[in-house]
Amino acid sequence: MYIRIETEIRPTEDAHKVVKAVANLVYIDKPKIEELGRGYKILIIESTNLSVLQPLHDMLRRQRILDTARSYMYRHKRGEVVTIMVNKQVAYQGRISLVEKSSESPLGAITIIISSPQIDKVIDWLAPKTAHGRPLWEIEMPRDV
Repeated sequence: MYIRIETEIRPTEDAHKVVKAVANLVYIDKPKIEELGRGYKILIIESTNLSVLQPLHDMLRRQRILDTARSYMYRHKRGEVVTIMVNKQVAYQGRISLVEKSSESPLGAITIIISSPQIDKVIDWLAPKTAHGRPLWEIEMPRDV
């Protein structure tokens, strides 16, 4: 299990606001900010613990977008890796707006990359199948992924 969350911090952005946007989606543990040059930076969070995604898990349920999120994740799954891109400005407001390309988010997207040999279990935990808007099952956070 490997999780990497990254987003660009542009010269016009307040780094604290970018960190807040990311913190609305994931638990931040040991964030790194690397200089890219010309005032650009990148915020990177890496983890091997699925629990960093608990805020995302909860937000998907609050917004009732499990079906949308599930189909998005399967569309963006490549082997054992799923890539999720979220609009940074919407995340700052405490909501999720999934984007297909980073360019759909004016200030760039927050990218969440999840790699696991059991990626389907991770997707089932984050966004289970639903019927009439309600999850058909809820599984505990997988520990063996």
